[in-house]
Formats: sequence, C-alpha cells, structure tokens
Amino acid sequence: MNPRRVVVAMSGGVDSSVAAALLVEQGYEVIGLMLRLWAGDGRSGSNRCCSPQDIAEARDVATTLGIPFYVLDAQAEFKQTVVDFFLRGYAQGLTPNPCLECNRHIRWGHLYRHAMALEAAFLATGHYARLESNGRATRLLRAADRAKDQSYVLSVLGQEQLAHALFPIGDYSKPEVRRLAARFSLSVADRPESQDLCFVGDLDYRAFVRLHEPGSLTPGAILDRQGERLGMHEGLANYTIGQRKGIGVPSPIALYVLEKVPETHSLIVGPREMLGRRRFEAGGVHWVSGQAPGSPCRVAVRVRYKAREVPGVVNALPEGRVEVELEEAVPDVTPGQAAVFYDGDVCLGGGLIQL
Repeated sequence: MNPRRVVVAMSGGVDSSVAAALLVEQGYEVIGLMLRLWAGDGRSGSNRCCSPQDIAEARDVATTLGIPFYVLDAQAEFKQTVVDFFLRGYAQGLTPNPCLECNRHIRWGHLYRHAMALEAAFLATGHYARLESNGRATRLLRAADRAKDQSYVLSVLGQEQLAHALFPIGDYSKPEVRRLAARFSLSVADRPESQDLCFVGDLDYRAFVRLHEPGSLTPGAILDRQGERLGMHEGLANYTIGQRKGIGVPSPIALYVLEKVPETHSLIVGPREMLGRRRFEAGGVHWVSGQAPGSPCRVAVRVRYKAREVPGVVNALPEGRVEVELEEAVPDVTPGQAAVFYDGDVCLGGGLIQL
C-alpha cells in the first residue's frame, strides 16, 4: 500500500472535482476513477451520474489537474444491488432509499475494492461529511455546512472503510467549494447540482417503476381509518407517506397518505392530524463504531435525508432491530427509509424503518 496514493471517485461534478484538486494540492498521488453505472435499455434515458457529458467533464478536470483518469464498469453490480433493490422495495409497498445501497455496495464496496487493489491508502469522495480519528477508531461527523451534510447516506459505512476514507470538502460550504473550483481553474465550477435517483434518466420515479416493474402497480382501494372506501388507486408505488397532492379523492378537507397496506393493496388516507408517529422499529441496524451503544440510548433521529432531526430514545431488540421512541410525532416516518441516529455531530449509524 502506498501511503500517499488516493483514488478519488469522480463524477464530473464540482464536489468530486474540488476534492481531487485539494488532494493534489496537498501532495497526494491522485488517481481519478469514475463509475459507469446501469442506464437501462435506452427507454429511460442515460444515467444522470455517468452520461457522456459527465465522463467528458471528469476527464477534462483530470487533465487540468494532471492526474490519471479511468472509467470503471459497474453496470451489473449497480443494477443488481441498487436498481433491483429500488424496484423490489416499491413492489413490497415500501419507499426505498437507493442512495444508501449505492454507498454500501457500489462506492464503498465495488469502487473501494478497486481502490485497494491499486494499492491506494485512501478512497476519497466529494461527500459533505467529516472524519475524526483517535488512532483506534474513526468517527463519522456531520459536515461543517449543515445544509449540505451527507452523513445520513454514509451511515452504512464501517470502521474498515472509514479508516481508508477521505472527505476533502467536508469543512467547506457549497459556495466555498465553487470558489475553490474557480481558483483551481476547473471547467465545472459553475456546473448545476446533480439530481437524486440518477438511474431513472429522463423519467420520474413513478414512470420508471411503471416501465420496469409494472407488476408492482396493482390497483386497490383507498380507505379512511374506519375502513370506508373513498375511491381506487392505480398502484401503491405511486404514493408515499405524507403525500397530499395527487391522491384523487374528492374531499372537503385535505387528505394525506397515512399508510400503505401491501397485503390488501390498500391505501389509507386521512386528515393531517392523523399523520405522524412517535414510535417505530428499525431493522438491519448498522453501528458505525462496530458496537451498539448502551440501551436505552438518547439520540437525535433523522427519518429521511432532508428531514428535521427529533430527539428520541433507541432501545435494542433481538435480531439487529431497535425500537425508536421520539419526543414528538413526526409526519414522514416511512417504511423503507432509513432512521439515522446522531449524538451531537457524531453519526452513530442507522437502520431501515419498519412499522
């Protein structure tokens, strides 16, 4: 292993480009790797993370920085571990978060293994997050810019990966990153933000599901909490917890999606005051440190990537599950999304919400 060699996951965007530039400036031997991800059979359009323009932009940045640049094929792995996970989740009535699986299996699985095979000491990405090490363990911290913090999607990482991770832009705000890109004369300095769900191409997620997993769109009844039938829906995949628009039921009051019941293909709706939960379970819990904290454990809980954090208590359950009790009810507790736990700035880990 070369202690000064770093592989940078490049995307053609400003964040990963500045991450690479900062490492070059710090004297590291930098290698740029870009993942070629699954883009379907042409019916959805190109993958937003690795379009021909993205590859050209990343190659141009690498040329400016004087570093080698390679494109690594990960289409099969991405389809199997991310896209199929996404489609399977909607078929099961869940609202899955594919970005978590991408970080778990693709960036910090497939790409990480290739970085180590190149005898690199580190894999660096353009994520907004920070690390703190005491020589024995590495802690994952929120980014300095709370508005851009991405520790939520990195909560799947463990100690081996974090010991070989670098997040060079974690101490900067987005405007500062753009100014750095201009200082380094990078062509991507003013490039717009990338979009989530890169693999849906030119479609929205509902159209993507209809195209690639039409069997998940079984019609069913729209019910209120009392079981009264209010109408029909065209598939649970078209809805998510907390949704108000597009329900298609005439009502004198605003109705929200309260629950999806895949066993009966039923959609439960009701007024806003019925929306929200204080208690839920999470399964497949992963702790960043490798060890579960004492139970009960007081934490701040984020139930979606952009959700407001709420204080709560986590209690251990058998088989890698936890019970979460929040201090107040929150409206967007959604099966399939991740509940991620924090102690101050430290990201402790998380698991998938189960109701």
